[in-house]
This record gives sequence, structure tokens and C-alpha cells, in this order.
Amino acid sequence: MAEETWFAQLYQGSYRRLVLTAYGMTGDLGAAEEITQEAFAIAYGKRAKVSGTDSPEAWLRTVVVNLARRRYRRKAMLDRILRRHEAEPPPGDEPLSEHLDLHEAIRGLGPEYRAVVVLHYLADLPVDEVAAVLAAPVGTVKSRLSRARAALAERLRTEVDHV
Repeated sequence: MAEETWFAQLYQGSYRRLVLTAYGMTGDLGAAEEITQEAFAIAYGKRAKVSGTDSPEAWLRTVVVNLARRRYRRKAMLDRILRRHEAEPPPGDEPLSEHLDLHEAIRGLGPEYRAVVVLHYLADLPVDEVAAVLAAPVGTVKSRLSRARAALAERLRTEVDHV
């Protein structure tokens, strides 16, 4: 019974943060919820392993990021097969927020840059944890963050200039 309680508490305590991470990666709330549910299903099947980690939520976050990356790769492949030119999915259920321009700009980043921005700024992870989740060197994460910030600044500046 304690195992079930532990997993329920993990779910309740980290679900929203993981959906936010997946949303930042996909730009689609429905897909973000599906990815997060899939990550919890995987974790439930590996409860003994997950409970033995230092941070079960970090383990889940890694699974969420990997599932979002896999979804992006599959969509990109399908787009190539169907010879479609749009790289992003049509807008889904977007939360009403004053930050819609920022979310749109983040969705316009490449997957490597989007991942570091989402994990560092939206999931509030330090650079070394972002590097661990993405299995990338810390220097690479810092470089991607720098380039992503420059790209976001340019995109947001351009959008403001056109308004």
C-alpha cells in the first residue's frame, strides 16, 4: 500500500510541472498531457527503479523530454513523407496568457534550442541538470541557451516592430 501512496504523491506533486515541460517542447496542450501520461505509465511499470533514484521527478522529466523529442522526429518524418512544408503542428488548445507571443517564439525554435529553453526557463532547472536530462555537455547547453536567447530576442523584436 505504501508503494501506491508514494506513486500517487509523485503524480500529484509533479504532474503540472511535467505537462508544462512537455507543452514547452510541443506547443500543444493535448500532446503535452498525452506525453506526461505516457511518462507516468512507463514510470508505473518501473516503480522499483524510479523509487530508487535520487529524484523520481527528474527521471520522469527525462522521459517526458525523450517522448516529446520522439514525437517531434516522427512528425518531421511524416511531414517529409507527405511532402508538407509546415514544420509545426496547427495551433492546439493554447492557454490564455499574456505570454502567447513568447510561447509562439519558443515553438519557432529548433528542437535542440527549444529543449534547453523549456527545461532551463520554464521547468526552472539549473544548467547542469538540463545537461543531464539532455545527455549533453554543460558547455553545449550554455551555447544553445545563448543562441536561443538571441533568436528569441530577434523574433520578439520583429513581432513588436510589426505591430
